[in-house]
Parts: sequence; C-alpha cells; structure tokens
Amino acid sequence: MSRLENKIEAKNRSILEVLDNKKYTVDYYQREYSWEQTHIEQLVTDLCSAFLDNYSPTHQRHDVEEYNSYYLGPFVLSEKAGRRSIIDGQQRLTSLTLFLIYLNNKQKELGLTESISSMVFSEKFGQKSFNIDVPERTPCLDALFNQGEYIPPEDADASTMNMVARYQNICEAFPEDIINKEVLPLFIDWLRWLVVLVEIVAYSDENAYTIFETMNDRGLNLTPTEMLKGFLLSKYRDDDKRKQANELWKKTIVELKAFDKEEDQRFVQAWLRAKYAESIRQGKAGSLNEDFEKIGTRFHNWVRDNLGKIGLAKGGEAEFSAFINNEFKYYVAAYKRIRLAENALTPALASIHYIHQWGIASSLSYPLMLAPLKITDSIDVANTKMNLVAKYIDIFCVRRAVNFRTFPASSIRYTMYNLVKEIRNKDIDELMTIFAHKLSEMDEQWSGFKSFRLHGQNGRFVKYLLSRMSAYVDELAGENTNFATYYHAAQGKPFEIEHLWANNFDNHRDEFEQLNDFNECRNSIGALVLLPRGTNQSYNDKPYTEKLPHYIKENLLVKSLHPLAYDNNPNFKRLLLVNQLAFQPHAEMKIKDIQARRALYSQIAQQIWLLEGLDHAAV
Repeated sequence: MSRLENKIEAKNRSILEVLDNKKYTVDYYQREYSWEQTHIEQLVTDLCSAFLDNYSPTHQRHDVEEYNSYYLGPFVLSEKAGRRSIIDGQQRLTSLTLFLIYLNNKQKELGLTESISSMVFSEKFGQKSFNIDVPERTPCLDALFNQGEYIPPEDADASTMNMVARYQNICEAFPEDIINKEVLPLFIDWLRWLVVLVEIVAYSDENAYTIFETMNDRGLNLTPTEMLKGFLLSKYRDDDKRKQANELWKKTIVELKAFDKEEDQRFVQAWLRAKYAESIRQGKAGSLNEDFEKIGTRFHNWVRDNLGKIGLAKGGEAEFSAFINNEFKYYVAAYKRIRLAENALTPALASIHYIHQWGIASSLSYPLMLAPLKITDSIDVANTKMNLVAKYIDIFCVRRAVNFRTFPASSIRYTMYNLVKEIRNKDIDELMTIFAHKLSEMDEQWSGFKSFRLHGQNGRFVKYLLSRMSAYVDELAGENTNFATYYHAAQGKPFEIEHLWANNFDNHRDEFEQLNDFNECRNSIGALVLLPRGTNQSYNDKPYTEKLPHYIKENLLVKSLHPLAYDNNPNFKRLLLVNQLAFQPHAEMKIKDIQARRALYSQIAQQIWLLEGLDHAAV
C-alpha cells in the first residue's frame, strides 16, 4: 500500500466546493498579494462576459444549471495533519474572496439573502475566521465585509494596500446590467456551481513544490505573440531580412516585458483592435465571438484568418516586411510612450497619466488612443492625438461618475468600440469635432454635482476629483505643486479626504432632524477637501470652527475657507478675477456654505474637464 505522503490527487471543484466552510493557510513567504488592476479587471470581465453569454431575461434560476461551465485554472495544496496550505493559486483565491465580499455587499444592498458568507469566512467553536487564513489581512477583510470599505493605517503592508485597491477595482468593473434583483441571484448561482478550478493536493511539501515548479517552469509553450511572429517571419524569403525583422521583434518584446510579463500580448491586442477590428459580439445569449473578442483571445489565429483586413492579402514578402518594420515598429513606439506617461506626469501626455492613475480600463483606453494614429504622424502629432483621446475619456468618465453612473468595460464596451472605428485615422481637428459632438449628446452633465457625495465605493474617484481641483487652483496661483502632489506623492505624507464636518450629528441638530440627511450633507463634495495624512486624523473629530484656523496653513483650496487667504495675496485675487471662480471665505459651515462650496467645485470642474482646455493639460 502506498504511503499517504506520496499521493497526489487532482479533482475538478466548483468555487462552492473550494471555499464553502473550508480553511486554507498561506506560508509566510508566499503571503504577498500582488495582483494589479489589469488582473482583477480581466477576472471580473471574463466571468461576467461568460455568464452573459448564456443569460437571457426569460431565464429562471433553474435554467442556470444548463449554462456553460467556466474553467478558472488549477491551484496546488499541501495537506498535512488536516491543514491545507496553498502552494500555488493564493492570488486567484484571494481575488475570488474579494469578489465574493463585493457580491455579498451588493446583494445585501438589493435586499437579497443569498448564502455567500460561508465562502468568505467560517465558524468553528463559536469563532469566525476567514477561509483564506492570513492573520494580518483580517482587519482589512473584516472591514470590507461589514462596511464595504477600509482605510489602511499608515503602516499597512503592500498586500493590504493592494487588497483595498483591487476591491475598489471590482466595484468599478462589475457591470450594471447584472446588479439587480432579477439577474444577480442567477449570476451568484452560476459562480458558485459552474465556475470550476482544478484542485491538486499533495500530502508532502516536496511533492507540492515539484508540482508548482512543473506547472510554472517547464516546457516551451509558445505565447500568442511568439506564434504571430513565427507566422509573419515565415513569409520572408530573404534570410537576412528575416533575421533583421526577428531581431527587431525580439528587442521590442523584451522592452515591452519590462513593463509587465504579459505586456507584449496587451500591446498586440490593443494595436489590432485599434487599427483593424471591424466587429464585436452582441451582448445576448448565443452570440458568437467577433473580431474584438477573437483578437483578445487568439490574435495570432485572427491575423492568419484576416490578412485582407490588415493589408496582407497578397502575401508578398514586401508587405509583411512593411507590416513589421513600419507598422509594428511605429505603433509599439507609441504604445510605449503611453505606458511611460501612465506612471510619470508629463505635460504632453498628462491626460494619459490621469486616466491611468484613476483606473480607467486599459482594455478600452489603449485601442482608443492608438486608433487615430497614422504611421505618417510625427511624434508630436501622435502625442497630441493620444492625449486628446485620453482627455475625452477623462471627461466622459468624470461626467458619468459625478452622476453616479459607473463605467465598467463590460457596460460601455459597445460605445467605446464604435468610437474606435469612428476615430480611426482621423486628424486632430476631426477628433475635436467628433468628441465635442459626443459630449454635447451625453445625458450626464455637470448638474450631477448638486447631489454628488462620497460613499463607500467611490473614494478613489473622490480623491482623484479633489486632487485635480487642488492642483488646478494651485497652478493658477503659481504654486509649485501638481496632481501628483495630492494623488500619489512620491515624497512626504500622502493626502487623504477630510470632512469639514466631524461625524457628530448632535452638533448639527439645528439644521437636521434625520441622521441620514446629516450624513448625506456631510459627505457632499462641497464638504470635502484634501489634507496630509496625520493632519487629517488630528483634525477629524473637531468642529469646523476649531479646524478653520489650522486650514490657513494648508493648500490653497483648503486655505480659501479662511478669510486671511484673501488678504495680501495678489496671485489668489488675480485668479479669482481672471478665472471668475466664486471663492469666498466661510467663517462657519452651514448647509448654505456647503452648497456654495459645491457650486465652486462645479465651476472648477467645468474649467478642468473642458475639451478645448488643453492649455491646462499639465495640471
């Protein structure tokens, strides 16, 4: 009889079987949770798209049993003395836990009572603990599960910070057409029973790590990018030209992978969608994948099948050589400028930085930014086009956000994909005309500011909004600060959202009878500013009149609350006059004062998010 420690078992498991009342540990040297925004967005988009491929409004819950299953990949466990440790797959399982917490919070908001919590935490001997048992994550998970938000402490580790950010990404990426009482229960059923993983269990650490290494290190599986290269190079007849093209391709892929190990595939998807895709799958059950989806999954096959669309129908060496040496080279250079601009605020491409830092889905923004480019465009012209596209995306999304409209990729993919085709190869003036027309037709206008407020799922956007406004006012007054100062300062204390009102209903009973009305006003955009961490915490519980004298030391948008900000400050007075912004001091902070600040913020926002306002692109 074989010894238990020599056994290896592999079984298909539904998410319910994997997580329901199960307990897993993670070794201390594997505890870092490092998924990025692109990973979590892809997970949410893939799952929701797979569900919607099967769903029909006529379906009842029992119909879900006939839906297609979705394979989410393998995970490896080591089991000893009844304890299971995750050797490979904790990133995915942690992300699923965050997703389930989001679904649990959402279904509670809708008044549903689906049984989800047992897949997040379990109870034994009267004690509850999370199923992915990593003690240092407990405060974060507990807050997300019970309040829907978590503000990390100053000494929070990178994993906790990532978990908070990824939870926010889930909130932003989940499509609106599933968030209702009729559809969400069907989605939850499908997720529980028909999304499957392969559970691989070894009964010794040695075997478990051997499996892990086999899965991750062995073999020479070609990526789609490598298969595409092989196909394109096969059309060469001249060995020297093939060698030169191969060297260009290899060097470029290495440069792309310096951003991320899958950046080469992300670029090719964006490039082909931007310049050549002509169709997209309809959002209804039974629809077939079209150009947009095929490029996203197997673009090397799509190129083989669509040579006519990309100008390679004749199949001559000269055509394929031009495709690599001219088109590929040009668009990858533009793409690399996009990626660099995302992380470094530069005037010519500032809007690209903004939408990336805010978290706009790259799967949509990259094709849009590449679409209007022509290989005859100079770098300056191409940069102007890309920044203009990013500014349109920024305005579009900000307007939706202040009107409490989300913009997950799955919800606006048709709108944005049709725009890709509309702006393809257009000149700058043509882009301006198209974007101006699109914005004039939007249902979401700036009137949304009247009711816009901070809530548990839009903290990232509110900080973005306040950071842009604070930087804009500073720039008008000649201050040496910018967006990065407030949103993601490399040096000094990070800025946090400050409520002008302390969370004390009793202090405001002269204006409110109901706690809910007080909370709505307290969270109104006009009642919020940005302060450095620590300063924010020290002021937080004080009434406004006690905080006001300290505000004179802060950034100009905060300082403007105090009457002294208007004395002996010619730069500030000049910006009031020239830009006609309705700044005024507020000795007290009543409802009318918050309404006045809200109106001011609306003025500032309309100046920042103005399509023609490209002079302020570097703010």
